[in-house]
Amino acid sequence: MNLDLLYTNLTNPAFMFFILGVLSVRLKSDLEIPPNSSKFISLYLLFSIGFKGGQELAHSSVGSEIIWSVILGLAAASVIPFYTFFILKRKLSVEDAGAIAASYGSVSAVTFVTAATFLESQQLNFGGHMVAIMALMEAPAIVIGVILIRQFNKGDKQSKRIGSIIGHSFTNGSVLLILGSLVIGFIASDQQAQGIKPFTTDLFKGFLALFLLDMGIQSGRKLNDFFKQGWFLLIFALIIPLVNGCFIALISGTITSDIGNRFMLAVLAASASYIAVPAAIKIAVPKANPGLFLPMALAVTFPFNITFGMPIYFYLVNL
Repeated sequence: MNLDLLYTNLTNPAFMFFILGVLSVRLKSDLEIPPNSSKFISLYLLFSIGFKGGQELAHSSVGSEIIWSVILGLAAASVIPFYTFFILKRKLSVEDAGAIAASYGSVSAVTFVTAATFLESQQLNFGGHMVAIMALMEAPAIVIGVILIRQFNKGDKQSKRIGSIIGHSFTNGSVLLILGSLVIGFIASDQQAQGIKPFTTDLFKGFLALFLLDMGIQSGRKLNDFFKQGWFLLIFALIIPLVNGCFIALISGTITSDIGNRFMLAVLAASASYIAVPAAIKIAVPKANPGLFLPMALAVTFPFNITFGMPIYFYLVNL
């Protein structure tokens, strides 16, 4: 079954467009997405993810289990980028360390969908509030990544006072958009949300494919940077998600006994973002090298999670 999941996801059109982007560079093609169009696609993805997350949150009935699940998700999304930044900073620039830390602190919607398929194969369900938790876990990692970059970047002329840094991070365009979209999605009625559903939902996969094509092109141009780091980034992309996922799988039993919800929390902690964070980092930290954080999240962590990670997390939540 794991091989079937791997095949299904590796033949996903969005993923194959990423590979096409990498190949186009290796083949020395002149294929590229215009910069203005690329920025628009990035903003669209942030808007769509935030709005749909707000809608899911609005439909979740709030109970103690949901509140503690949200707290655990937000805690993971805040702690993971913080501790990984200091591991990465030993080998990488501040910008690259912050971008990778944000990617691994955030979550992957595609991995989330794959995990749902895994649970379905086990004839198990998960709570609808997990989708809202997924959306809520996007922003903290981005904010913390930007805060850490600004705090430790010696070339940054801005004030290093923590209040100023936090203020600048939350008012950064990409962060403000995803948080603002989350709030708007929460406030909007079902009828109002239905009116823009063709834009927020129906077009999402098409824009995602174009975004990953652009990311593939950018990664292909800088893929050598990933290989130059030797084994360090490869080991990081395998071990860190496994540690995060196993830890959450174990401690989640203190807040809920639901196997499906515990499994999804573990998968969220173990996943790495290659949609929302790259879209945000592209705008917020243009000096960060996508040739590092994109191949790590998309070409290493993603296939590892869906082949080996998920069975491990599922075993742990069943202990």
